[in-house]
Order: sequence, then C-alpha cells, then structure tokens
Amino acid sequence: MSAPAPVVGVAAGGRPTRNRRPARSRQSARSLTGGSSLGLGVAMLWFSLLVLIPLAAVVVKSAEGGWGTFADAVTNRQTFAALRLTVLTSVGVTALNMVMGTIIAWVLVRDRFPGKAILDLVIDIPFALPTIVAGLVLLALYGPTSPIGVHAANTRLAVFLAIAFVTLPFIVRTVQPVLEEMERDVEEAAASLGASRFTTFRRIILPTLAPAIFAGAALSFARGISEYGSLVLLSGNLPYRTEVTSVRMLTYLEGGDTASAAAVATILLVVALLAIVTLDVIQRRVARRG
Repeated sequence: MSAPAPVVGVAAGGRPTRNRRPARSRQSARSLTGGSSLGLGVAMLWFSLLVLIPLAAVVVKSAEGGWGTFADAVTNRQTFAALRLTVLTSVGVTALNMVMGTIIAWVLVRDRFPGKAILDLVIDIPFALPTIVAGLVLLALYGPTSPIGVHAANTRLAVFLAIAFVTLPFIVRTVQPVLEEMERDVEEAAASLGASRFTTFRRIILPTLAPAIFAGAALSFARGISEYGSLVLLSGNLPYRTEVTSVRMLTYLEGGDTASAAAVATILLVVALLAIVTLDVIQRRVARRG
C-alpha cells in the first residue's frame, strides 16, 4: 500500500504549502519504548559500575594530594622514563601489528594450506593464557637458556617482545571478519579494467579494511600500555632501562603512595584516549581518500 499523499494548501500570496506532520508524531517516533528504556538503563548502570565510576575514582584519587603531588609524580625522572618506554614501545608494537596482523588475517582468509585451522586456533593463545604464564613462556623462549639462542631477558627488546606477544591477536581478529565478508567481484572488475594489484589494494581493499585495522590498533595500543604480567619475569624491571609504567605504579602502591599511583594511571588514561581519537581520525581520512 502506498503512503498517503501530503495535503497541499495555499498560503497567502498563492504559494502552495504542505501540511507538516504534528510535532508530537515526530517526537513519538524518536522516543524509546518501555523495553528499550529499561535495556538502556540496565546497560548504562552496568557500564557505570564497571567503567565510569572506577575511572572517576582514579581521577579523583590522583588529585587528592593537590596538583603538587600530581606534578611530582609526573615529573619524577624514574616515572617519566617508565612512561616513555611504555608509550614508545606500545606505539612501535602497534605499528608492527597493523602490518603483520593484516597479513596474517589475509593469509587465513584468502589462502589455503595445510595446518590452516591449527594456525587459526593458535592465534588466540595470547588471549587464553594468563599473563604471568605468558611471561614464563617468553622467559623460557628468550631467557638465559633460550633454545633458539636469543637472550633478551632484562633488555628493552624483552619489553617489545612481551607486548607484541599479548597484542598480536587484536588486529587479526578485527580484520579477519571484514575480509571474509568482502566481495571479490569489485577486485576482479578493477583487474579487468587494467588496475594493478597495488592500485586495487589502495583504492578498494584498504579503505574497506581501514576501520577494522585501526579499531584493532586502538585495542592493541591500550593493551600494550597497561601490560604487566608478561613483563614482570622477562624485563627485569630495571629502573630507567626496562621498568614499565604498570610496575612503576606497583612501586608507588607498595610504598603507600596511592595518590602518585593514581596520577600515573590518569596519565595512561589520557594517553589511551588521545591514541583512540587519533587512530579514529586517521582511519576516517584513509577510508575517505581511498
């Protein structure tokens, strides 16, 4: 059945006018139903209990001792060294994951080879392993008795390897579903029109994958700057060399300085938010210019 035609009238001056829908009708179309309102309320309550209230408590705690305590914690040389190592290493690992994670996802979706199902299963091991167990695994592989001859314990390379290990699956698992649903007809059409593989990837594939890649990158970076368990055994926690921010916060807590620990946590929160916003802006530009 076709929609009823709008009623046309004549305004002063002979101009035709259309009768607008009542404001009440438009408002009711946008309002939530009882079930939706209840669901939204429950969701926001649960989200507040798990995320908003704890984050607000950390920010309030960081300012408990005034700006002096906050400034002292941020400008402390040892704390600054830990922050710099954590953030820079996480940035490097995230950049590497954006490339390698996309390649691994491409291989798992587009190629067929023996052991593909096993590889697809192994990718999730960093998700399943407790982080302290991951640290034991990495120590056995890259420690003093390394079976492959790579002794990286108590070095910055150990920090990089540990963060790379625990963040590997993020981009693979965000890109893989997009590749599986991507139609290949457009790629074949572009190839039939003479487009090179690089042009097809840059103009067709990459804009489609960009949101998933950068979403995984945001998760990877956020996990990297907060990692603790896999680093404790392998990095050695050496001040100014291999000490990461999470270990530095534990030092503050063990000394009873909860305000300084909360201040460092607030800095990490701000860094994570800035990274998420930056990655979102970049992915939008990549998708738009594809």
